[in-house]
Amino acid sequence: MKHNPWLTNGLSITFAVLFLGSLTGQAFSGLAYFNEQQMAANLDGISFWQYVTSSSFAVDVAENWQSEYLQFLLFIVLTVWLVQKGSPESKAIEKRGHGSEKDQLIGQYAKPESPKWAKAGGMKTWIFANSLGLVMGTVFILSWLVQSVTGFSAFAEEQISNLQDPGSWGEYVVSPEFWNRTLQNWQSEFLAVWSMVILSVYLRQRGSPESKPVGEAHDATGASN
Repeated sequence: MKHNPWLTNGLSITFAVLFLGSLTGQAFSGLAYFNEQQMAANLDGISFWQYVTSSSFAVDVAENWQSEYLQFLLFIVLTVWLVQKGSPESKAIEKRGHGSEKDQLIGQYAKPESPKWAKAGGMKTWIFANSLGLVMGTVFILSWLVQSVTGFSAFAEEQISNLQDPGSWGEYVVSPEFWNRTLQNWQSEFLAVWSMVILSVYLRQRGSPESKPVGEAHDATGASN
């Protein structure tokens, strides 16, 4: 039975629309705020295109992206071995680790419909078996680098406007200014994951795959709707 693609892809479509909408909103509100600051300093405002291609906009976007992908990377990798009793965000305690090839449907245990690289063996299977973490890690590193470069550019512009030496990129990435921007995002991401892991032990959301069934015991681990 074929389903409407808007129905079967509703989650990804909705979040893509929310992402684009919020990014657009950030661009317009950021431009308004930036031009307010320019006017307060008796400087000329800039256009929308100038703002969205500026280091000020890029660093704000990149620092949020890198913290989000760091959160996903750590959660994906750490949950291979670490468990939380009673949480649907955790594997069952006895299933800690990578799992057997039979459990993972690898090689000779692959199904006819399994992805080709799950059947291939060797490096291809290893890459595919770790591809989610590898991609999340790559995006995190790249967005962190973008944040550091654009952050330094924005910092340097401010320093130069105040007739101060901006220093080097290397000095910036070990500076309090850079790590203040970075850690304020990291701590919020870690708090969000920690809250989800712990609260889902005792609280429920009927029908959500992120929640245990309403009547499931609090100490049931890895159970989800």
